[in-house]
Amino acid sequence: MTCRHDLPPATSVHKSTSAPGAAGCVAAATALVALALVGCQATSPPPAQVDLEIDVPPEYSTTPIGADPAAESATLADGWWREFGDPMLDSIIERALTDNRDLRAAAARVEAAAASRTIAGAGALPTVDFGTDANRARRIFVGFPFGGGGVPSATATTYGLSLNLRWELDVWGRVAAAESAAIADLEAAAVDEQAARLSLVGQVCKAYFAAIEARQQLALARATATAFRATADDVGDRYRRGVRPATDVWLATTNLSTAEASIARRERQLQVAIRQLEVLAGSYPAGRAAIAGDLPAAMPAIPAALPGELLQRRPDLAAAERRLAAAGCRVDAARAALYPRLSLTASGGTTSDDLEDLIDHDFRVWSVGANLLQPLFQGGALQADVRRGEALAAEAVASYGSTVLRAFAEVENALAAESLLAREATSTTTAAERSRATYELARERWQLGLADFLLVADGQRQSFQAESQRLLVTRQRLDNRIDLVLALGGGYGAEDAKDSANENVIADDPASDERP
Repeated sequence: MTCRHDLPPATSVHKSTSAPGAAGCVAAATALVALALVGCQATSPPPAQVDLEIDVPPEYSTTPIGADPAAESATLADGWWREFGDPMLDSIIERALTDNRDLRAAAARVEAAAASRTIAGAGALPTVDFGTDANRARRIFVGFPFGGGGVPSATATTYGLSLNLRWELDVWGRVAAAESAAIADLEAAAVDEQAARLSLVGQVCKAYFAAIEARQQLALARATATAFRATADDVGDRYRRGVRPATDVWLATTNLSTAEASIARRERQLQVAIRQLEVLAGSYPAGRAAIAGDLPAAMPAIPAALPGELLQRRPDLAAAERRLAAAGCRVDAARAALYPRLSLTASGGTTSDDLEDLIDHDFRVWSVGANLLQPLFQGGALQADVRRGEALAAEAVASYGSTVLRAFAEVENALAAESLLAREATSTTTAAERSRATYELARERWQLGLADFLLVADGQRQSFQAESQRLLVTRQRLDNRIDLVLALGGGYGAEDAKDSANENVIADDPASDERP
């Protein structure tokens, strides 16, 4: 069944309709088995058509440096992280996709949604139960003119076998609408699992690069401390020979102490980054994860994407759309609950006061019936349920629009940052090279007695800071490229999510249940 619903006018949500007629269901009621197979079937709701009143431009406002129009399909395919060219990173991601606990939780939510879908659809099928009973009863007969003393009585034992069937004909599509909503919820959960997978890969990449940068920063801090220590020793020797003033000694030792403090800070940052990486990979945070020595030079290519394609590429947008469709189906179900419910009942079995007679056809009993139940007064609960469903549908529309705007903002920010970070990387590289050359020249002139030590100390600090900033910007460019790929829905495939949902539906098929 395809859901049909009318949301508040302000939302301007439109859906196509295709609902089974009451005549078809009633006619099929003459053959219970046939109706069980071809009765009112629920299907996935069609895509929600929502007017979000957002003017989407034909192109993004920023075109980043190095955008590759031919890289669209390759970059957005699953496995995009392999373009970093780091086998250690690939290995950690593979472990994370298997052992990460948050990803397992997302998979469990898909299984729960599949079970909820089966529960929602169970109302469209007949309920059949088998029962046995044994009763022994004593009755007394008061007022009967029997002779003799005492109150006359009779004791009897009865046994019974029964097979009972009850079936609510889903004339108005209430059960089918509820099942369609559950199907949309299942599809949303499957897409959420895909989103969790993409997010996990991005987190692992960022944590991995953060750990590499922390290690490089630590190596830089140690090298800087070694250089500062040599300078401090040189200055101290000159002070003892009366060549340099005490201020030079204090300045040199201050730089050394600052560098040593930086070592401790970088060691702490490295341990935190590695342990975070281990947690994401699903292992104990022992701080021993193996990482590469340098940040990768290669990055995934920038896709030449268009704003209009984002709704199909982003898993969070696909999930929000499915929740919107589910909310519309629940409005249909609430409205259908206002109409009469038609049910068929049947039972058959045997009853006897002798246990051996239970399998004798002469003692069989049966009954067939139908009933029509029209709700008249329930304290306004049914109408309130309709209003609640409409309000929740309006909330889903607003949430969907908000999610869409955030998605566009993430893409625009990442695209803009690409160009800005590229410029910053060029500047920081130049600054690091020049500050290093300035420091070496100042030290050479100082040793020749042609410059003050203040220039040497300042040159050492600037050289260290410039190189540290260069490492930081290099890592930030990698992080932003990851953000851009994820913002554009890299690695997400709508068909994969549907397959995941279908697999869970098949796994939760009631026909495949094992009976005790």
